[in-house]
Amino acid sequence: MYDRHPYADLPELPTFTVTSTDVTEGESVPTPQLSGIMGAGGEDVSPQLSWSGAPEGTQSYVVTVFDPDAPTPSGFWHWCLSNIPADVTELATGAASNPPKGSVQHRNDGGTDEYLGAAPPEGHGPHRYIICVTAVDVPELEVDESASPAVVNFNLFSHALGRAFLTPTYEVK
Repeated sequence: MYDRHPYADLPELPTFTVTSTDVTEGESVPTPQLSGIMGAGGEDVSPQLSWSGAPEGTQSYVVTVFDPDAPTPSGFWHWCLSNIPADVTELATGAASNPPKGSVQHRNDGGTDEYLGAAPPEGHGPHRYIICVTAVDVPELEVDESASPAVVNFNLFSHALGRAFLTPTYEVK
């Protein structure tokens, strides 16, 4: 596992707050948020998220879940939901199965367009699952559901107003 935060090389932005009733900063991902599809014994249920204090001018949000510690050169995108309306500041547990009207889910690195839970390889050490809520200065990014999370984030480069992070971890021993 690398200690460097993958967002460290991006332009610094104002921060705001994201919390969850399902996952906790620095703590182990609970069973419902583990992957069932990838054999971790979970249910692939997206965590509840609430955020507040976004910068003035926020017109939409993007939520991503990224594992920078995956054994690939590019990490692993578990979830990407863009074009979340500005008046939405909470996603219920399981919102990936019923996203807010107007939002767009993008294909994760497991090949689905929903939330894919944590599932690091056995013995690979602890993995970080970086939940990032990005405040956006436009109502909609010009990306459709076929865009990868990397393309969504590329588009955020010139539209992000602020970011909020929550990073639970998980390790299979």
